[in-house]
Amino acid sequence: MIGAGYVGLVTGVCLASLGHSVSLRDIDPEKIRLIKSGEPPIHEDGLAELMQANADRLHATLDLGEMLSQSEIVFIAVDTPPTHSGDADLSRVMTVLDELEASGDAAGHVLVMKSTVPVGTGERVRLELDKRGLAGVGYCSNPEFLKEGVAIADFLDPDRVVVGDFRAEDGDKVAALYAPLGAPVLRTSVPTAEMIKYASNAFLATKISFINEIANVCEEVGADVTEVAEGMGLDARIGPKFLSAGVGFGGSCFPKDVSALKQLAGNSGYHFQLLTSVIEVNELQKRRVIGKLKRHLGPLEGRTVALLGLAFKPGTDDMREASSMVLAGRLLAEGATVRGYDPVAIEAARGRMHAVDLHDDIEACVSGVDAVVLVTEWPEILALDWTRVRSLMRGDVLVDGRNALDPAEMVSAGFAYEGIGRVVPS
Repeated sequence: MIGAGYVGLVTGVCLASLGHSVSLRDIDPEKIRLIKSGEPPIHEDGLAELMQANADRLHATLDLGEMLSQSEIVFIAVDTPPTHSGDADLSRVMTVLDELEASGDAAGHVLVMKSTVPVGTGERVRLELDKRGLAGVGYCSNPEFLKEGVAIADFLDPDRVVVGDFRAEDGDKVAALYAPLGAPVLRTSVPTAEMIKYASNAFLATKISFINEIANVCEEVGADVTEVAEGMGLDARIGPKFLSAGVGFGGSCFPKDVSALKQLAGNSGYHFQLLTSVIEVNELQKRRVIGKLKRHLGPLEGRTVALLGLAFKPGTDDMREASSMVLAGRLLAEGATVRGYDPVAIEAARGRMHAVDLHDDIEACVSGVDAVVLVTEWPEILALDWTRVRSLMRGDVLVDGRNALDPAEMVSAGFAYEGIGRVVPS
């Protein structure tokens, strides 16, 4: 496994749990040190326990040659962040090819792309391998569909496994890795596998933006979006998942992948108008929270606002594209003082939210503030004594950015409650 981040580490540990011997290679010495000590460098529910249970089948190294000598199948799980043009940055992928060429020990291996890459990347990599004298190296696309916070469950009980290949024998080897799961395996061409990943994430992001738009209309007409979503979700053609209105999506996948698919379409001469709207709605949804605060507090200059939950979702310490980052930036630009609390991601936040007053103690975070915004619906936060929270605050404004709290209970606790498309009892 080349790359021991969220995808690489979870994939490697789960493959080890299926009985495979897994070598994890990364260029970060501290990450490798932690893995060798049995400590995951990221927070993911159940990961530490699974690492410990399969320690005898897990090996971590900085040395590519050592990894190659211990493996037959090589997964690439490196970052592919967007460039300034909006295209995916494939420099880390190409660096892997450089290293494989320099190793002189790649022949006979099957290279498997786990990173999310634009359609056409596999064909480009195949040409590069052939050009570099690595025609004997196989290539497959095996996109990941892991949701952070429940990634282990997603891996061990997947809806499907997608394997795209140029040669059937290479795809057979990759598909065999997943045989113990008993999951449906979809065999496709490499470009089709690449597109399945982008199309899946783009559709889910579209669902989120759609229900957020419905929530905004609900606020205008007096309907309750939670009941609307329930009624929609009971339709088997629609389903209930990803119909939770809120402050919008974030994380390492949806924003990047939606933008990348839009860019890919544009580079091909097609204007993907729907995805343009999905992105715009997601950006505006966060700004609507600022509008809700202003309706209650007036100008935000000199006000103090606490953001509860900083990671982009519960169950992870991932701060990439987190809604809290956007909200904090907008509040600071309005002249507000911003405090933040998260039960898991506070250390990760310290590296990114330098102008935010971060707290390890939630009571200290909310004491004397004018307003609280629930950004990430951690169970620890939802279970708070909200009457106690209200008593510690200077103001009474509570914006429930995830519709995770009961409006009637919050009003009874003394809050001026604002949800996203919710009907609030008077």
